[in-house]
Parts: sequence; C-alpha cells; structure tokens
Amino acid sequence: MNVALVGSTGFVGSHILTTLLSQPSISTVHAFSRKPLSASDPSSKLHPIPEPDSSKWPSLYPASTTLFLSALGTTRAAAGGFANQRKIDHDLNVSLAHAASTSGGVSTYVLISSSGASASSPIGYARMKGETEVAVSELGFEHVVILRPGLIAGERKESRPAEMVVRKVAAGLGRIHAALKDGWAQDAEVIARAAVRAGEMCVRGEKPEGVGKVWVLGQADIVRLGRTEWKE
Repeated sequence: MNVALVGSTGFVGSHILTTLLSQPSISTVHAFSRKPLSASDPSSKLHPIPEPDSSKWPSLYPASTTLFLSALGTTRAAAGGFANQRKIDHDLNVSLAHAASTSGGVSTYVLISSSGASASSPIGYARMKGETEVAVSELGFEHVVILRPGLIAGERKESRPAEMVVRKVAAGLGRIHAALKDGWAQDAEVIARAAVRAGEMCVRGEKPEGVGKVWVLGQADIVRLGRTEWKE
C-alpha cells in the first residue's frame, strides 16, 4: 500500500508517520514537510517531499498512492491570526485533497479534524473545521474518514502553557483509570493509530457495514480503533 501524509512533523502527524513506517502492509510513505523529518526508517519506506513553500505541495502530490492522510493544522498564534490559520487548516488542506482526488489512484482520504466541528457553528474555529470536512467530503474519493478527537493528550515538543495544565490533568486521570480521560481527551499516539487503522480498513474494503462514503470517528471510536482493538 502506497501512502501520502501531510502534517508529518506535527503532534499527531509525527505519530502517524511512525505508525505507517511500522506497518508491514505499508510499502511506501510519501511525507510532505517544510522541516527535515526525524523519523527513523530502517526499511527505507520513507520518501520525504521537502518543500519550504507549502503552497507548492499540491503540485507535488505523488502518483500511485491509494491512501492519503492529513494531520495538517496550525494555531492562530503560530499563523499570526485566524485568517492565516484558515489558509492552512482549510485552504491548503482542501487544495491537497483535490490534488489527491485527481491523481488517479487515491481511494481513501483521512482527515484529523476536531470535536465540535460544524460548518454551521457560530464559533470560528469549529466552523472552519466543519467547512473543511464538507469540502473534502465532496471530492471524488471512494472513502473519506474524519476523526474528531477531543483534547489531544501527550507531550508536545513546542510550549503551549495554556494546554499543558489540562494535558497534565488528563494524564493524571488516565493513570487512575482510562475511563476518566477517554471521554474528553485522547493520546496523540492513539489518534494516529486510529487514523491509520481506519484508512487501511477502507482501502481493504473492511469498513463497517452501513457506513457510507463518509466515516466520522468520534472520541469513543478513536479509542476503540487506536487502543482497544489496536494490534501491531
């Protein structure tokens, strides 16, 4: 299975990359990045697509992939305002998805979105995420998988003091009992595994019966696929 990934240096995306490289079913991973990739790849599956100018990424989309995963996203602060954040979280995601859908081989698209995403939300961030979901779902993929995690738990490389306290609370509750955390926070690794597993299921024709073109995974589904039912 040949795969493409965008957002490979991010919090969830880096875990997706590591997971993809560890899967025997994955033969090639094309990974877009502005920064050098640090993933260890003794199997030589990894094919980086390094390009500092992300606006060029859609034109560089590789041929002969069957699965495309996007963990692409940024924060308002890092982007320098909501308008710039939208250019990445919505505009670039949609452009890349369009490039994938017209590449001739991608049957399945997987998007890391957010809980509360809705195109009709009065909240700007949730509306942007919802509009992205709608836009990619209308493209010509056979399967679209949308993950809507809650708080993304785990240790980030970059400093986000406001989130750090909440993540520590989530980690503490998780050590007491997983059920105290699972309903509102999921580990980045668990989200990544769920994304990979759901994508592979779609490509193999193993999507749950009754699920249409768009398969939305809520927080309970993410925990189930990424931890409870996960097998290396």
